Amino acid sequence: MPSIVIRTAVPGPRSRALLERRKAAVSSSPFMTTPLFVERADGATLTDVDGNTFLDFAGGIGTVNVGHARPEVVAAIREQAGRALHTCFNVAMYEPYVALAEKLNAIVPTAGPRKSVLFNTGAEAVENAVKIARRVTGRAGVLTFEHGFAGRTYMALSLTSKVIPYKAGFGPFMPEVYRLPYPYLYRSGFTDEEAYVDHLLDGVRDFFRTHVDPRDVACLWIELVAGEGGFLVAPPRYIQGLRALCAEHGIIFIVDEIQTGFCRTGTMFATEQYGIEPDLVTVAKSIAGGLPLSAVVGRADLLDGVPVGGLGGTYCGNPVACAAGLATIEVYERERLAAHAADLGRRLRSRLHGWQRRFPSIGDVRGLGAMLAVEFVADAASRAPAKQTFAAVAARALERGVILIGSGTHGNVMRFLFPLVITAEQLDEGLAVIEEALAEASA
Repeated sequence: MPSIVIRTAVPGPRSRALLERRKAAVSSSPFMTTPLFVERADGATLTDVDGNTFLDFAGGIGTVNVGHARPEVVAAIREQAGRALHTCFNVAMYEPYVALAEKLNAIVPTAGPRKSVLFNTGAEAVENAVKIARRVTGRAGVLTFEHGFAGRTYMALSLTSKVIPYKAGFGPFMPEVYRLPYPYLYRSGFTDEEAYVDHLLDGVRDFFRTHVDPRDVACLWIELVAGEGGFLVAPPRYIQGLRALCAEHGIIFIVDEIQTGFCRTGTMFATEQYGIEPDLVTVAKSIAGGLPLSAVVGRADLLDGVPVGGLGGTYCGNPVACAAGLATIEVYERERLAAHAADLGRRLRSRLHGWQRRFPSIGDVRGLGAMLAVEFVADAASRAPAKQTFAAVAARALERGVILIGSGTHGNVMRFLFPLVITAEQLDEGLAVIEEALAEASA
């Protein structure tokens, strides 16, 4: 039985009415991927207010790996909400915060012994990881990367690379932030990955001679798979080389697992596939089944190197979110969702390579585990970014019941972030819709 049910034009009349209310009442600044208003969500599907049911290949931008409205998570939320919605951990503590910290310390792959501190959003986690590094090292410099996305608060925005829509007109940004090239083999001019990695690492060494003294650098922040940047995958040897350079110069090595974490890449965390131990790891998004929660996890000496009161906030580590986080992680482990994600990734990658052979507009297929994407180009020779092709495919797919989301600095990348509980039948159903849209857009 199909999961997709389309009863009206998209958007339907009730969604269109709500759009008019939004225009009158809500700032125009939040972007809008689809013109839909959701009434309910379940597993890998969303049902809008007009009764149309869609397969969700965006997953709240990678936030519901465990699926929409996961029953165990909903039950944990209800139980904790009946006990206490909020007390502020700084004022009156509660066990779920401590229990979640203990769990994160056990599963997040960093150098040990480990401790954790909880926040609300990914941007907060990144900001506080930088604060920890600066406070402990007494240094100001921060290394970041092209095509990276850390969030919209000022330190996070300073680390972010994409100008429009994120940075244009919002400057000046935080000082002492230095940007390095992110590995982008498809657009590098290299055909050999090993030679490309050697070139990049040599570039970092030159950077320390020509841009900033490494003794002035507090930390390096990097995504192992650049999410907003277009699902660019950093080669393991490059990450290992960076880790060694950071250790040599006393630079805190921060890995961002906000989008890659919690089974998305075929392991609980992408770091497990890289043979390194970061000093600090930032996690958020799918940590709590859709509730706002984030954390910095890492070396206990670093987490304890900030004076009392230096980190925290009124809502940080809210008890309901912590209860949701504990229930969500239990589902990941009990149902071995990382292994399922790896299987989904193999199935999806095979299909995407088939599309690449059929459609010249697909220039590159890349990713890790189930975190996969295709990059659209005008032609194979020029590799000119073709944002309009992705837009046409996404619009046609939405009309037929599949929600897609783009990425990439040029906006020409289609990324797949469906809930990891999606069934093989649902995946095939959604991919058939996308393939039909691809054929139409190509024609």
